[in-house]
Amino acid sequence: MTSTASPKYRLLALSTYRSTSNARLKSLYSDFLRQKHSNPTSYTSNLEWWRQTLEAVVSNGLQVSDQAVPDRLILHADRASLVDLFRVEGVGKPLSLAGVVADLTENKVYYPLSQFLSSTQSIYDPGWLPYRIASFIVGKPLWWALQQLNILSDDTAGGHESDAERWKKVKGDYVVRSLVERAASNILDKQQNTTGLSLADTLYSFDSFKRTFASSAIDDGMLSDLDLKVVLKYLERDKKAVVVQGDIIKFIEGGDMTVPEITAVDTGVLELKTGVENLHSLIDHLQGRIEQEMDKVSYALRRKQKEVALSHLRTRKLLEDILRKRLSSLDTLESTLIRVETAAGDVEIMKSYESSTATLRAILSHQSLQREKIDETMDAMMSAHADAREIDEVIRMGADMAQAEAGIEDSELADELQALVQEAEAKEKAEEERRKMERLHEQELRVPSHAPGASEEAWTDHEMDEEFRQVRTDAEKVAS
Repeated sequence: MTSTASPKYRLLALSTYRSTSNARLKSLYSDFLRQKHSNPTSYTSNLEWWRQTLEAVVSNGLQVSDQAVPDRLILHADRASLVDLFRVEGVGKPLSLAGVVADLTENKVYYPLSQFLSSTQSIYDPGWLPYRIASFIVGKPLWWALQQLNILSDDTAGGHESDAERWKKVKGDYVVRSLVERAASNILDKQQNTTGLSLADTLYSFDSFKRTFASSAIDDGMLSDLDLKVVLKYLERDKKAVVVQGDIIKFIEGGDMTVPEITAVDTGVLELKTGVENLHSLIDHLQGRIEQEMDKVSYALRRKQKEVALSHLRTRKLLEDILRKRLSSLDTLESTLIRVETAAGDVEIMKSYESSTATLRAILSHQSLQREKIDETMDAMMSAHADAREIDEVIRMGADMAQAEAGIEDSELADELQALVQEAEAKEKAEEERRKMERLHEQELRVPSHAPGASEEAWTDHEMDEEFRQVRTDAEKVAS
């Protein structure tokens, strides 16, 4: 999409149009305002599509305008121009556009331009909405203002409104909040990246502010003078990032508003900065003129026009003389600006010294840091430590004395402990022997009634006694 393409072609090339079918587009172009209560899901979806589309139209400069630089932050809600812009062949014109503008204004997505520039109240302040509604009550019919508050329905207000009636109520200029926030963020980012950030770097006239930020605040476009006034109002009132006084703009580092006005030093530094910038522009212009005269000299010599070449050569000499003088003036102004900035920096340093000195004196003047109080505290601390040591020694001495009075010696305690250990080991050994004997007695010792290979009648009493003694002897050996 080129910048020379027609607004209609660029409109249909927007992402919202490219991703929307023809049937869906017809629904979006229909009068869907009644769906706000009957089908809120569909209504919200349609409203979001129009919000994105209108934002893209404004930011891309597609609105019909007779300005050389179209507004990129402000929606001009005019039925004749805006509806005609959105007219699509085969679909028609949007029938709910005025209602969309009214709803987006009610939801603080848009802000009436005149109120935005004149109000001292931040747009983030909850009190902004009543302020806006109050102005509507004054400037619009009472029934319509109550309808915006949902106190009266469309039917109570006299039935369904026509598209022309809606446009009469919303016609005007509106600041698009999201675009202003984006532009302000880009401006602050560029300012923070400024090399050095000396006092002169924070000061701008409106013209220098425009030259510096108008082309970088938004993508692929330039802010108009009205856009710059809007974004400056936002930076000053809502972001607390700048101070504006007349034609002088000063950035406040970190949102510090301790100096809410432009000082005489600021004015002087800005004048010097402006003078240096003007001299740079003049010098660049003179250098270009000198090069042009040299080209004319060469051209005249090639055509053998010596008198003409001599005239251009004299002009070049005069321009070079002016250039030397301007360069000398530039050196003077730049050195003066550096000295002024250095002096201003010294003033800030001295203020910091004074502030830190006052803080230190305030701390040292505290009652706890007086010499008498310090000596008293240190003496009390030493006394407390001495008392603690004395108590500890008394407790330890008492324990030693109690042990001596009981007649208990460490060697006696060691002997007694050894005896207890030996006694415990002996008991454990005896218990183990007892358990072994019990296991042997539990075993059933069966004595054979006759010798192997002989009948029972062949054993005598003597032989049986001998066999029994042998078995018993074997058992005792096992037990031992």
